[in-house]
Amino acid sequence: MSTEKTAITPTRAEDFPEWYQQVIKAADLAENSETRGCMVIKPWGYGIWELIQQQLDRKFKATGHQNAYFPLLIPLSYLEKEAEHAEGFATECAVVTHHRLEVVKDEVTGKTRMIPTGELAEPYVIRPTSETIIGAAFARWIESYRDLPLLINQWANVMRWEMRPRLFLRTAEFLWQEGHTAHETKDEAIVETRMIHGLYEEFLRDHLAIPVMPGEKTENERFPGADMTLTVEAMVQDCKAIQAGTSHYLGQNFSKAQNISFTGRDGQVQHAHTTSWGVSTRLIGTLIMAHSDDDGLILPPRVATQQIVIMPITPKEDTRDAVIASCQALAETLRHQVYHGEPLRVHVDTRDLSGGVKKWEWIKKGVPIRIEIGPRDIETRKICVQRRDQAVSVKDFPIKDEFLRSATEILDSIHHAMLDRSTAFRDAHITPCDSLEAFHAHWSKENPGWLHTPWAGTPEQEDVLSKQHKITIRCIPLPSVSLPQSPSGKCFLTSELATTHALWGRSY
Repeated sequence: MSTEKTAITPTRAEDFPEWYQQVIKAADLAENSETRGCMVIKPWGYGIWELIQQQLDRKFKATGHQNAYFPLLIPLSYLEKEAEHAEGFATECAVVTHHRLEVVKDEVTGKTRMIPTGELAEPYVIRPTSETIIGAAFARWIESYRDLPLLINQWANVMRWEMRPRLFLRTAEFLWQEGHTAHETKDEAIVETRMIHGLYEEFLRDHLAIPVMPGEKTENERFPGADMTLTVEAMVQDCKAIQAGTSHYLGQNFSKAQNISFTGRDGQVQHAHTTSWGVSTRLIGTLIMAHSDDDGLILPPRVATQQIVIMPITPKEDTRDAVIASCQALAETLRHQVYHGEPLRVHVDTRDLSGGVKKWEWIKKGVPIRIEIGPRDIETRKICVQRRDQAVSVKDFPIKDEFLRSATEILDSIHHAMLDRSTAFRDAHITPCDSLEAFHAHWSKENPGWLHTPWAGTPEQEDVLSKQHKITIRCIPLPSVSLPQSPSGKCFLTSELATTHALWGRSY
């Protein structure tokens, strides 16, 4: 056990799940609410989500999608139309059965109680996902092939009654976007599914500095009711996987159940081919687990609520005004600079707190660049610059004008350093395997990482192995993915020639 003092206890090595909770607390991102399984997202955490939302939304609109909003309450009969889909969410559904409360006073205790009355003729399900109710709207909106493609996205909240909630990763209520599209042909719908899949991979890499493994889910792991589910899988620092985003080709399953039909070019009535896809506030949990260290959060610059924090150092009261003025002038100049199409987000911390307290607060919040300016720095025109991706003790003292010229380059350098570090970690913890003996032995280790195997097994065989070791096939990697090749082309389980390879892992 390390004796080095850290801002977060326990450390990652000592207790990773508790470390994760403490990072969230120290960074003031979120907290558990009075509503079981739900969270309050605090301003610093919600600022990250707003940036994710804004940046993804621009990408969706650039590819022709439009935003809309659909009801939170879904009639139970809508879910019953798509039995396979509904069954996949049945155990997680919250159901509304009454439409009013009656005030009743207990004659013995004198306490007032609220009793649900007015039972609904048909119960409503609080949306676990919106395929069914959006499909009903699509059925009204689409008449001809000329109405296609229909490309809709919704930013909303959903509810899935989680038994073991964990902030950001699994909560009963969470925020997300869900795209829903309808197409004239299967080929067009699959192009859409793959395009969004690639967009997610690019977003996690280029905005969150997270290298993901893109691939297809097996039949056992597909979204309920889908013909194909594509996923981007991220590895975090305890070597577990997080499903960071999915894109589904739904075939005509939902359109037949909900009569999403149109008159085709040949005059015949056809059913549309539909897709759905989404990412959620789980992305925040993913970036925490992927990047943070034992001193707290480390934020990728593009989604950092503040990218640069400037701290005036004012040991003497008579220098305070001059130092703060210098800090404000630097901040204003920086805010006129543009980083990836957006003005730099710069904050001057003028609170009446000691420099050490401020410094550690911003370290724990994960701000990419911290700057300290004191009276002597005004004279020398030098500033103290520290990067969150480097050790806390590492400092640079550039001339202020030099920093102004290089600020955006430093942010890019931080992003690439974070991405390179995460990529190296992931690749070091993917192990090729082509024997059943090695497969079983691998899962007996603590934090074993992922296994990469040739695979020709059946869904039933996959299910047996998954239950035995509490693992899943995270994905069948896309052919374009470069991975360590297993020594044999034969399935480790069946010894049959394998046409695909599988990535196995434990997950959140």
